[in-house]
Amino acid sequence: MGVLSNRISREALKPGDHIYSWRHAYIYAHHGIYVGEEKVIHFTQGGGQEISIGTVLDRIIFSSSPSHPSQRPCLACGDQSRLGGVISSCIDCFLAGGDLYLFQYGVSPAFFLAKARGGTCTIASSDSSEVVLHRASFLLTNGFGVYHIFQNNCEDFAIYCKTGLLVITRISVGRSGQAASFLAATSAIVSSPLRYLTTSFSGLAAVGYGMYCFSRLVSDIGVRRDVEKVPVERLVTVGMDSGVDELDAESETDSLIPQKGTSI
Repeated sequence: MGVLSNRISREALKPGDHIYSWRHAYIYAHHGIYVGEEKVIHFTQGGGQEISIGTVLDRIIFSSSPSHPSQRPCLACGDQSRLGGVISSCIDCFLAGGDLYLFQYGVSPAFFLAKARGGTCTIASSDSSEVVLHRASFLLTNGFGVYHIFQNNCEDFAIYCKTGLLVITRISVGRSGQAASFLAATSAIVSSPLRYLTTSFSGLAAVGYGMYCFSRLVSDIGVRRDVEKVPVERLVTVGMDSGVDELDAESETDSLIPQKGTSI
């Protein structure tokens, strides 16, 4: 593994690892937590529509569910094509024919920026495998709220299991590097006033890429300041969908939430 690829063999996996697999010609990746014995706990939208945006465009997006309706159901998992929420699958169903990659934690800012594609690493540090497995198992039973492509997706689930960190604001609860990269690219293309400082193609490219890198960096869970470490039991008690304001208010007065996210 390195800057060029996070690909890993199954034999090298350890329980508590955050793994992912690219879907549909690297358009996006599906993420989960490897729990051992060839099993993965992951967060999915019903019917496998992990990149559904609720518009007519969804009709042209292929399903990324672990078990596609047109395929014979897995002997180990059964038919999971219509399941949504936090589920457990065998690693073959999770990969859905794709390659296996390991998400990296505790990387340096330079390494983070060298990985031009988001959703592959973070500056934040991982907790111990025991804590990670506890969170994943607890959420398998209790859920992780409603799936949302930009605010609460499969990568958000895996990052929370690994770090316990949540972005607590009244606008969103999001941690996803993939979503941050998409928004950073959009911002760099359409809203950068700095693009008017140069007229050359190389200058425009440099300015745009600089804006993209800066936006990705400041959006990383290991850098941003609007982050709290939330115990999984409290997360489920308050609720992912209706309790954002409550978590935000509690974070100001309740010492049971131990610390803010790491920043640089």
